[in-house]
Amino acid sequence: MMKMYPYLVMNGNGQEAIKFYEQALDAKVQAVQTYGDMPSNPEHPTPEEAKNCIMNAQMKVGDTDLMLSDTFPGMPYQTGDQVTIALIIDDPQKARDTFDKLKDGGEVIMEMQETFWSPAYGQVKDQYGVTWQISAE
Repeated sequence: MMKMYPYLVMNGNGQEAIKFYEQALDAKVQAVQTYGDMPSNPEHPTPEEAKNCIMNAQMKVGDTDLMLSDTFPGMPYQTGDQVTIALIIDDPQKARDTFDKLKDGGEVIMEMQETFWSPAYGQVKDQYGVTWQISAE
């Protein structure tokens, strides 16, 4: 089982963008997590300037699910890469297999790994320049 969502990537103005899309698209905010909501890690503390940035927001626009996040402060932000596709897969091994197929001829942005929200998550830009966020439920 797979689900696909358009995923908007902002450059530190995610809070503002959420309010804009609420007004402009009549979006209904379903959930918002900031980088400050992440579990603390003494080896990699969250910088103060990142704590209010959006790690993940989920909105509903009509019948469509829309996701949004800010680029983590200090990470590269490239104009033209604001829209990615989030692919949610119900099987971690299938997620890894899909990631491996998409990276063929492409570029790994974030290696497939376990995170606090997913047993398998990674980001890859395929050979056609499309950025995918692969996540297992």
